[in-house]
Amino acid sequence: MPRAPRAPRRGSLLLATALAFLAAALPGAPRAAADDPSPAAPSATAPSAPSAPSAADVRAAQDNATRRAAEVAAVEAQLAAAQQAEQNLDIQAEQSVEAYNGARVRQQQAEADSAQAATEAATAAVRRETARQAAAALAVAQYRTGLPPALGAVQGLMRVQDLHSAELQEEALQAVQLQAASVAAAAADTAAAAATASAAAARAATAAEQAAAVVRQAAAKVQAELAAQHTEVARIAAQRGALLARLAAAQQVSVALATQRQQALAAAAAKAAAEAAAAAARQSADAAPSGTGTPYRAGDASAAVAFARAQLGLPYVWGGAGPDVFDCSGLTMRAWQHAGVSLPHFAADQYASSTPLSYHQLRPGDLVFWSHDGSPQDIYHVAIYLGGDQMIEAPRTGDVVKVASLWIMGTPDFYARPRPSGA
Repeated sequence: MPRAPRAPRRGSLLLATALAFLAAALPGAPRAAADDPSPAAPSATAPSAPSAPSAADVRAAQDNATRRAAEVAAVEAQLAAAQQAEQNLDIQAEQSVEAYNGARVRQQQAEADSAQAATEAATAAVRRETARQAAAALAVAQYRTGLPPALGAVQGLMRVQDLHSAELQEEALQAVQLQAASVAAAAADTAAAAATASAAAARAATAAEQAAAVVRQAAAKVQAELAAQHTEVARIAAQRGALLARLAAAQQVSVALATQRQQALAAAAAKAAAEAAAAAARQSADAAPSGTGTPYRAGDASAAVAFARAQLGLPYVWGGAGPDVFDCSGLTMRAWQHAGVSLPHFAADQYASSTPLSYHQLRPGDLVFWSHDGSPQDIYHVAIYLGGDQMIEAPRTGDVVKVASLWIMGTPDFYARPRPSGA
């Protein structure tokens, strides 16, 4: 870790003083009168002067400071590695949460399809039974009268006109019988197909439910790993604080000063990264087509932003969609629902349901997205743009809904504006 320039060590001066003292005290060493400022030599009973630090003392102090600095450097490396692991787990957690949200959307759709298929199967079964009963009634009527009910009205006419009734009645009877059989068979086929579709839909709903459960377990596992990593980072940070205190004591500087310096270095690095990300975003946006994109209806964006602001400070809980807890896509879904626009509880689907924008087209209320591999299908985080490179987000477990820099996670991968319902 780079360190700020410091004043020359006092050890060199102390070492020179110690050597001079030892040289003057050695037996047989010549001593000029001018070297003794006192008018007379000290008496045997005078108190002895305090001994100067030895070269060994000086070297020990220097070695101690060096050891403390090495300890701090080592724990700084451990802390950086732990924080990087925490960041990676945080991304994995967001991905798993959004995967669970997507699985839940698919499960809900499969359940709705299953319910619809079951309703259609029940209706088809009723029609099949109705057709069966009608065919049975036709057979009874034929047995009683020799003609089906449909021909009963023309029976007298046929007798009066004497139209070779035997053949004509036989042909008509066969036609009606065939029609009745066809209706009954079609109804049976429809009912069978509906029952098959209903069973398939029910199996799909069960599979979707099982898939959602698997994804939920995976998300819970990553969340547990992330919580453990939070604890590890806190432990190493506490160890770092203790070592900084020892280093500060060894270097005769305050712990506060050492901590402030570390914080200043971290802040400078973060600022440089944010500036680089902003510059990259502006450069890529300059090449995008100009325009304002799809306009909002009056009040849409402001209503979404107002709702999001009202949730500031509420805790993040994965799968949360209000009213007291939210995850990232749950917050944006409810915010735009408050504005009259329906969005799914799944960040990738929210992007698919919106109009893509460039950075320069962003307006308050628009959505910003991050993807693990740069594809829309792998979007794992979404937030609401406020303007001025600020956003409102539900970031991660252990955090709350808050305002943050647009560049806090690096340059967003996608920008989009929710389309009004029905557009």
